[in-house]
Amino acid sequence: MIPKIDSEIGILAYTTDFPGCGGIIRKQKEDFNVSELITEKSRARICSESGFAVYKLQKNGIDTTHALAEIFRKHGLRLKSLGLKDASAITEQFVFTAYKTDKHFDINESKYSLKKVGFTDKVLSKKEMIGNHFRIKIDGASNELAKFSEFDKILNFYGYQRFGSRRPVTHLIGRAIVQKDFGGAIDLLLSFTSVYDSTENTKLRELMSDTSKYTEALKTIPKKMDLEKIALKEMIEHNDPVRALRALPLSIRRFFVQSYQSYIFNHTLSRSLDAGEELFCPQPDDVCYNKNGELGKFENDPLQRLSVPFVGYSYYKKTRFHYYIEKILRDEEITHKDFFSKEIQEISSEGGFRNSSIKCDDYNIDGNTISFSLSRGSFATIVLREIIKPENPLNSGF
Repeated sequence: MIPKIDSEIGILAYTTDFPGCGGIIRKQKEDFNVSELITEKSRARICSESGFAVYKLQKNGIDTTHALAEIFRKHGLRLKSLGLKDASAITEQFVFTAYKTDKHFDINESKYSLKKVGFTDKVLSKKEMIGNHFRIKIDGASNELAKFSEFDKILNFYGYQRFGSRRPVTHLIGRAIVQKDFGGAIDLLLSFTSVYDSTENTKLRELMSDTSKYTEALKTIPKKMDLEKIALKEMIEHNDPVRALRALPLSIRRFFVQSYQSYIFNHTLSRSLDAGEELFCPQPDDVCYNKNGELGKFENDPLQRLSVPFVGYSYYKKTRFHYYIEKILRDEEITHKDFFSKEIQEISSEGGFRNSSIKCDDYNIDGNTISFSLSRGSFATIVLREIIKPENPLNSGF
């Protein structure tokens, strides 16, 4: 049986026959470790002289966005990252300056540390981040864990954290933005409640559902609700939802729309699987990624990997998945053209492609601890849901 939270984010199936080993992840933060992987060519470019400074950011209990913001606020060091890591794990990733320098910082704070790696002659790009390596303990797993071997039969769904985990709302905000319901988007950001969220948060969001109590809510809102604080201030001062959305960081505005695209992508995989489409092996006329990550037509190359359209205002329609995407868009009462926003043009998205299945490398098991590497953009929690088969993913640490 598919958990309710899965269906809420468009994941409507399991693809492995494994019965599940049960257990809990993230019982302790040190149970979930993530290390970012970059290309060997990129590593070779790092030298010890001057250029663009490169660091390793190690963190625990804080996400990448907030860690980098705090480093800039406390130390005046503005850094960029190749990817975002959430707060509920011990993570290690590369960060770098976007300007040349011969200076380096070593920073140690309670939730993060910054260690010098070296310098590069060119700024690192996101294409140089090839994936992540995971080491995860599954507390309370049964002996069945040792029997799991279907790591090549897992669809590349977007995971729970893409949608807000205990408060799966990011795609709903994105949907409202795409539908040009900007007031609705602000209402969702401030007041959407979930059965998975805490009682304290739910009470505060009920307060924010009343526009006449915005000022009262602003006085009581906790520090962690920084986005809500920005939106409240703008709505109190200007009562303009578009202005309030634009006051949010650009990366967040785009993330809301991308989350909605992710929801549609999950539904596309689910519906295609239910209809009997082959999703693990490319077929003639499919669009595929080659071993170098380049898109092209099907060539009967065993190293090619099937890709599925990621909907946007100019996404490629000549695939066998267009039928399912069009049905989903009709159900959502939108068209692909709605992903271009005249009102907030900077969040417009043209669409693209994404691998249909997960490429899981270096899979290893040691007792109840598993380790594996995933390509950039794939979610460890999607691998774990196939292994654990949790009745309630959020209660199991997802």
